[in-house]
Amino acid sequence: MPHHPENPSKLKPVPVWDVPVRLFHWSLVALVITLWLTSQSKWLYNIDIHFYCGYAVLILLIFRILWGFFGSKYARFEDFVCGIPTALNYATGLFKPPAIRCVGHNPLGSWSVILLLGVLLVEVVTGLFASDDIITDGPLRKWVVYETSRFLTTVHRLGFNWVLLTLIVLHLSAIFFYLLVKRENLVRPMITGWKWLPLETPVTPFVSPWRAVLLLGLAAGSVYLLVFIV
Repeated sequence: MPHHPENPSKLKPVPVWDVPVRLFHWSLVALVITLWLTSQSKWLYNIDIHFYCGYAVLILLIFRILWGFFGSKYARFEDFVCGIPTALNYATGLFKPPAIRCVGHNPLGSWSVILLLGVLLVEVVTGLFASDDIITDGPLRKWVVYETSRFLTTVHRLGFNWVLLTLIVLHLSAIFFYLLVKRENLVRPMITGWKWLPLETPVTPFVSPWRAVLLLGLAAGSVYLLVFIV
């Protein structure tokens, strides 16, 4: 059930985030944390787990890209991807009343999603070609020359330690900003799937979850072929 707002007279609960989007989000969070721990912590370092979590992330990313075209309304790229001028215009109004309430991702949030997906995709792809020059090679290391592998390994390492962690910090900062300044909880809808929105907000039904199962299977099969067969 959606959380009841303080002033519900002009608002109604609207289903926004479907189960596939929510499962994708929280699974990705868990996997990224595990990837960090298995590569950076001297107590939990485990390169095998690190690789398998990377494969799982690639499956999720392929699924999310497919779901961005064939999923429910607010999960589709056409619903939330916007140009930089739109995002900048939205940013200039963050501190101005009345508060701007977006049904799905707001313009700044849309860029956060695109950047995070893009950086994670670069991370997992470069990891497939990475090598530690000792005993561990990515599954596609054999397809590139040594110099290319070293370059991709460097991109993989620096991308995670600097670019990805920076984006995560910005993402968390935005969540706290909306909670403390805009009085809008962005986490709860990603748990429950519901938002309290103006009464005139149209309600769009979610697509069949079986479509998500089919697309996830397609993503998993593609990664299996890429990693273990090619």
